[in-house]
Amino acid sequence: MEKNNMFSRLKGKKLNSELNIVPLVFGVLCIVGIVFSGVSVNFVINQVIIRFIRNGVMVLALLIPIAAGMGLNFAVTIGAISAQIGLLLVLDWKIGGVKGILLAIIIGVVLSIFLGNLIGFCLNRVKGKEMITTIIMGFLGTSIYHFIFMVGYGTFIKPHNEEMILSRGIGVRNMVDLEQYRNTIDKIWLMKIGKIEIPLFMIFVVILFAFVIKYIMNSRLGQKFKAVGESNEKAEIIGINTSAVRRNAIVISTIIACLGHILFLQNIGMINVYTGHLNSDIFSCAALLAGGATIRSANVRNAFIGIFLFHTLFVVSPLAGQNLFSNAALGEYFRSFVAYGTIAFALIMNVKNEKKNID
Repeated sequence: MEKNNMFSRLKGKKLNSELNIVPLVFGVLCIVGIVFSGVSVNFVINQVIIRFIRNGVMVLALLIPIAAGMGLNFAVTIGAISAQIGLLLVLDWKIGGVKGILLAIIIGVVLSIFLGNLIGFCLNRVKGKEMITTIIMGFLGTSIYHFIFMVGYGTFIKPHNEEMILSRGIGVRNMVDLEQYRNTIDKIWLMKIGKIEIPLFMIFVVILFAFVIKYIMNSRLGQKFKAVGESNEKAEIIGINTSAVRRNAIVISTIIACLGHILFLQNIGMINVYTGHLNSDIFSCAALLAGGATIRSANVRNAFIGIFLFHTLFVVSPLAGQNLFSNAALGEYFRSFVAYGTIAFALIMNVKNEKKNID
């Protein structure tokens, strides 16, 4: 018995060391990218800090479904859509300032709860195929969202803010200004160290979300998530309603994604109405995997490491590609290569390590 336990511990250590190859590889690529891009370290740090506060919460939204054994939740796109709907509605109603942001949050969260329950209900019907199902649901949600704001506004939905509507009177404009909401909270506790700007309050907000998720995972509900993630059958034997727990995991993930996207949009100061939510799932999953997470195990440390590694490479890769090949267009293709390449490489390593673990 003792020998078996020792063997398991040694095997676990070996598995963890192999999983650390992923962030190690991306760390090396970041250094190479910075060297070939020719940009200053201050520029890279500023850009990564901006992306940390913009995308940090969205990446954290992926952790709870992974703990519940549902893999990467690509349906965080639905949370992003809920956020955009909330902001577009308050803009249409001409409610500005903090009051508008708070109302947008309330609308987005209510939508996230409803849609999260709907997604969770569907995923309970396809246990074992959650990742591909969430991808399809993200596409479906995008199509319905496009129909509402491209066709619905000006036909069966009466607009109140004519500035948002296209000149033909039907459909919302591609780009909508969020100037009245921009940097509503970004400039609080803004500290400068040389040429580096550090928005302390926004960093605190992201870290606060991390603590909330850690609290949830250590709570009674979190223990249920872990039990269901370990084995649905064993969880049911000890009296856990696995369907409800899985549904709750998706609802919480969708709510967090919604709040994260609102932070993202108010920082940017505009909404790309029809494409602003796209790739939020891909980039979030890529960042998490780059930090050493797997589709079965992920924590806050993986999320934060992954955000810094992935977005550092995301910033410098187009410039590095341009300098290496003397082609600006080819440099831009490096962004897509980095995003999808990260997911492919990390998943290959996950499968490889899982097979070794079984053997």
